[in-house]
Amino acid sequence: MLDIDGILVSDDVCEVCFSCNIKKCRGACCVEGDAGAPLEDLEIGIIEDALEFIKPYMTHDGLSVVENSGVFDYDMDGHYVTPLVNERECAFVYFENGIAHCAIEKAWFEKKITFRKPVSCHLYPIRIVKSDNFEALNYHKWPICNPALIDGKRKNIPVYVFEKEAIIRKYGLAWYQKLKKEVEAKTKR
Repeated sequence: MLDIDGILVSDDVCEVCFSCNIKKCRGACCVEGDAGAPLEDLEIGIIEDALEFIKPYMTHDGLSVVENSGVFDYDMDGHYVTPLVNERECAFVYFENGIAHCAIEKAWFEKKITFRKPVSCHLYPIRIVKSDNFEALNYHKWPICNPALIDGKRKNIPVYVFEKEAIIRKYGLAWYQKLKKEVEAKTKR
């Protein structure tokens, strides 16, 4: 485990190879699971403010959930998460050619909003664990991502490299450069 400016980074984030292959997994991470995607406090207001621009890309069921319950829910630990449709897919999912995509990100790609998507989604398969004493980045192993492990290994892309853009979004370029330097130093030992 590495400690970068007080943020712990698991060895798996540095060593496991990963390259998402949405054509093989079909966006299952947006559909499977026991809760919606984790949301940071500030993201709730951002999504609420951008909702009118996101709605055109949402499914009828997703819109219904959001209009009736709002843009967030709580997981079993009381943390903010995106709401689900029928306890299954994220309310912000839409489907194209049988592949799940994010309506928030679609609005961002279409330059309707400046918020890409929840940082937890952008970072996936990295999950942030927070407590009063620390913050840690862990690799979330999930069988639906097995195609990403195969492609990542073939391409030799570690998780932290695959998620470079998302990590920089969350922690900044200087922090990412420190992480990269530490991983490279550790690899040379």
